Amino acid sequence: MNLAALHERASLNQQVRVFFAERKVLEVETPALSQAGNTDPFIDSFSVNTPHGLRYLHTSPEYPMKRLLVAGAGDIYQLCKVWRRDESGKRHNPEFTLLEWYRLGFTWQQLMHEVADLLHTLIPHLQKPPRFCSYREAFLESVQLDPHLATEAELSACAQAHGIAISGDMPVQAWRDLLLTHCVEPQFPTDQLTFLYHYPASQSALAKIQQVDGQAVAERFEVYLGALELGNGYQEQTDSAQNRLILVQDAHTRGHDIPVDERFLAALEHGLPECAGVALGIDRILLCRMQRDDLKQVIAFSWEVA
Repeated sequence: MNLAALHERASLNQQVRVFFAERKVLEVETPALSQAGNTDPFIDSFSVNTPHGLRYLHTSPEYPMKRLLVAGAGDIYQLCKVWRRDESGKRHNPEFTLLEWYRLGFTWQQLMHEVADLLHTLIPHLQKPPRFCSYREAFLESVQLDPHLATEAELSACAQAHGIAISGDMPVQAWRDLLLTHCVEPQFPTDQLTFLYHYPASQSALAKIQQVDGQAVAERFEVYLGALELGNGYQEQTDSAQNRLILVQDAHTRGHDIPVDERFLAALEHGLPECAGVALGIDRILLCRMQRDDLKQVIAFSWEVA
């Protein structure tokens, strides 16, 4: 146990609360257990048997927080524990702390700047202004390939040219992800935040989609320090039918092992206000703040000894 990390975390949490109090953003709490889990094919929920039936530990407070937005809560944030069935390692712990907030009337561009303001407060050794770069620009700089136009064969050849040996066929998005993690992200500066935006529409999740230079792109961003991803932000999709379509398609892709959150979808039919939202990993931010390289150095008890 690192006692210094306990004090730093307490200080960081206090700074978060002051930051949002100054902006009149309301702190809220929502349930950690739900009757429906996350249907995203790339995120796995933990389930718990209770006397009232199966419940799922939340992977994010997104759905209940959006229900609060529909109910008129206004700008809100939450600091909470979340659980995902990820592997445990230097940068992953299946139980971690998430900071999530929603700003009514904000664009995703405005939200990026607010995220930068908060992260510069929480990681004081950051001196350089943030870097803003589109997904396409990052690929062109790193691997000289347009990820929106490249075919599966071109992406595969690019990966092989950069020493990535993968046998067998993969879909286009899987090749993009591989190049992003192995070739693009490692080139991000370690002394400056990088905001990557305009992801392919296939990675929109519950973000809006727009046309840019003839390509459909997601109105979302991710923020990094070096190659370490700190968070995801979205121009939230407000169309209830589109939200339902995405969740049902995700559930079908998963094989319907996770029930769709019908309470969330029913709330959206009453009208989600135009907003932008973001989720940041507090443990990773603390890792950067303390300039450490392993989550075990900044959390009280790692997964293995919890």
